Amino acid sequence: MTIYKSTFPDVAISDKTVTQRVIEGIDPAAVILVDGPTGRKVTGAEFIGGVKAIAGGLKARGIGPGKVVALMAPNIPEYATVFHAIAWAGACITTINPTYTAHEVNHQLEDSGAEMLITINMFADLAKEAAKGTGAKEIVVIGDAPEGTTPLTDLVGTPLAEQVPVDVEEHVVALPYSSGTTGLPKGVMLTHRNLVVNIDQSLEPAAVVKGEMTVAFLPFFHIYGLEVLMNIYIAAGGGLITMPRFDLEMFLKLVSEWKTPRLWIVPPVALALAKHPLVDKFDLSHVRQINSAAAPLGADLGEEMGRRVGTSATQGYGMTELSPVSHVTPEGHGKPGASGVTISNTECRIVDPETLKDLPTGQDGELWVRGPQVMKGYLNNEKATEETIVEGGWLRTGDIGHFDEDGYLFITDRLKELIKYKGFQVAPAEVEAELVTHPEIIDAAVIGIPDEDAGELPMAFVVGAPGVTPTLESVSDYLESRLAHYKQVRILEVVDEIPKSASGKILRRVLRDRIAKG
Repeated sequence: MTIYKSTFPDVAISDKTVTQRVIEGIDPAAVILVDGPTGRKVTGAEFIGGVKAIAGGLKARGIGPGKVVALMAPNIPEYATVFHAIAWAGACITTINPTYTAHEVNHQLEDSGAEMLITINMFADLAKEAAKGTGAKEIVVIGDAPEGTTPLTDLVGTPLAEQVPVDVEEHVVALPYSSGTTGLPKGVMLTHRNLVVNIDQSLEPAAVVKGEMTVAFLPFFHIYGLEVLMNIYIAAGGGLITMPRFDLEMFLKLVSEWKTPRLWIVPPVALALAKHPLVDKFDLSHVRQINSAAAPLGADLGEEMGRRVGTSATQGYGMTELSPVSHVTPEGHGKPGASGVTISNTECRIVDPETLKDLPTGQDGELWVRGPQVMKGYLNNEKATEETIVEGGWLRTGDIGHFDEDGYLFITDRLKELIKYKGFQVAPAEVEAELVTHPEIIDAAVIGIPDEDAGELPMAFVVGAPGVTPTLESVSDYLESRLAHYKQVRILEVVDEIPKSASGKILRRVLRDRIAKG
């Protein structure tokens, strides 16, 4: 068995709850949350006061250990306050994507057992419809509350001075739902210990300093935004400028105004930073590092983005089931195309997914991870849990990759997304990374199309640059010298946009369904 271990010192395993850990890093006088569109500011003291007051109101309503509250809102300062108020009261938060349909929200409410749903006015009607037939009997609205809902201000009660006691190792505090490649999303049970240790593991190499601000457009309902931005930055004594939705011009404006030293992004934003003309209108000379995660970023695109902005372009790796971080690239120590190095208290293996035997350094296989940040399991789904966390506590990530001799991780694709062309395995992400370097292409996605002779044919969906329509011939000519013959695109379709999740992952199943329906 070949085990790759972290070169960073282990962090101490804490008995703090996630809110205790976050609060201990706060300077009460400092501004820690800013609403990007309006400039409204929240100090550390205001945040802590809000957390404790809302927690008191929740406790008075019987919300505490054993209870689940759903939170469905965009990135606004109140999101952080409400999340930690629920945690301080000893309850569990299930974070819901506000772009979900009522049907999707209904499933999550039902599956999680949520008794209350907190949202904003814009989503109040959807929340009412979604809550029908579930245990979520009360809908609380941040801001103006329409008839039939409760204003958040009504939850403000006698401040709860201390954390409601919970077993930090076993108590599930966060219940985000993973997108999953098939079937309905699954609730990922994350404990206080999972989140706290991942804060400390991540800060060891990331080294966020007191007063450091960053722009937070990555959605807080997703574990990347929730932990890497919301929890880690506040716990480190830094702060966030929130954006309720991504808008490139506003993002660049806020980055420039606040002179943020580091940006945390996803691959679609890397594309924009590398290619969009708006970037040239803003001074980004203060940016020291741009880190992309949530989906693989091609080495060429990363380098192009870094050159354009004049900074270090790096990647990290994680997943919801890992709370979410397992690999980070320390500032100034990146490698093109690498997803970083293993963080503290974490072990990894690269395993042949068919034989389950460990593979040598440099050879692609499934990444397995073990550490204190590994989830407790999937809610109400023992079978999926057992398939994911196997003997020895190893979590099968479903991602294909390898380590190099220096311990850097390279993710090449998802296990279930590999295309089998005439017996060869084709990684869609690798082909996509090459496609977006084509001067006529600004975005791309690749899937396998069943074929009687070849097994599967690589098919590309591409978004053309303004005024240009790429052709299969021009793309084939371009890729001929860049990729092996079996990795060549065999079918091409020009589309207006590539379907993606909120975290930037390409929704290949949407493209497959589209082809299947003809």
